[in-house]
Amino acid sequence: MIDPNLLRPFLKTTIDSTDFPQFGERYQGKVRDVYTLKDGKRMLLVATDRQSAFDVAWCTIPLKGQVLSSISAWWFKQIAGIMPTHVLATPDPNVTLVKKLNMFKVELVVRGYLTGSSNTAAWTHYAAGEREMCGEVMPDGMVKNQPFPAAIVTPTTKDEHDEPINPQQIVERGLMTQEQWDEARAGALALFAEGQRIAAERGLILVDTKYEMGLDDEGRILVADEVHTPDSSRYWIASTYAERFAKGEEPESLDKEFFRLWLREAGYKDGGPKPEITDDVRIMLAAKYIDLYERVTGETFEVPSDPDVAGRIAKNCLAVL
Repeated sequence: MIDPNLLRPFLKTTIDSTDFPQFGERYQGKVRDVYTLKDGKRMLLVATDRQSAFDVAWCTIPLKGQVLSSISAWWFKQIAGIMPTHVLATPDPNVTLVKKLNMFKVELVVRGYLTGSSNTAAWTHYAAGEREMCGEVMPDGMVKNQPFPAAIVTPTTKDEHDEPINPQQIVERGLMTQEQWDEARAGALALFAEGQRIAAERGLILVDTKYEMGLDDEGRILVADEVHTPDSSRYWIASTYAERFAKGEEPESLDKEFFRLWLREAGYKDGGPKPEITDDVRIMLAAKYIDLYERVTGETFEVPSDPDVAGRIAKNCLAVL
């Protein structure tokens, strides 16, 4: 685990937003600032340090953007043989240069375990007595954090607040054709299986994740946005899972589910008063993100020597545009 003292100097230099008009028109997502380049065919995905949970923006986490962008770049390389991706280059640790796609307005959420704490989580629905979710049937008699007999795909809409949707509704609303849905679903399950295999080799459990996909100019379905990052995925420590599960304890987590649980324990309820996010919590989250990067990739995370991250991003990106 990285020394927290190495991260404290970055508490005051986190990137909440970027302003690079020289790159093109900017759109701000929950975590990324997306620039559409002037050629209209490429985009720059700039990962900021913004932290969201329960569809709420909370704070910034030191070096989180670098971790997210770097781990996603690593995963894109690992899964390139499973499905084509939108990645063209990674000009900076915080940035991915990608093809501009016609994105599906659907997120493909793949779940290997019955867990979660948000309104769209499988466990939330199951605990309320529901046994069908997005067209997938969940067996009776399951308990929280138990693996499903086989991974399930529970799509959601891509709106301000994601809502569960079933495959029939996806086709009826014209969000995807039946053929596109079938291909995307099969691809998502294949990506998840490969992700679980690689994670297991690193002593981790890839619990669930989400994929975003879109069409390129040739009509091919490509994987986009991010892959298997701690913001889009849930990871548990494999070595302690069985013992904790037997005791009814929460698994050791290396993703932002830790932050969700922390918020719940601090008394947060959807739409209610926000608890204070202390610097110690921000450092703890940063260390968890970095720990996950190192565990998954087997590489040592490089703490930047230059605190001017925004200046570095501009310099590196302009060199390749």
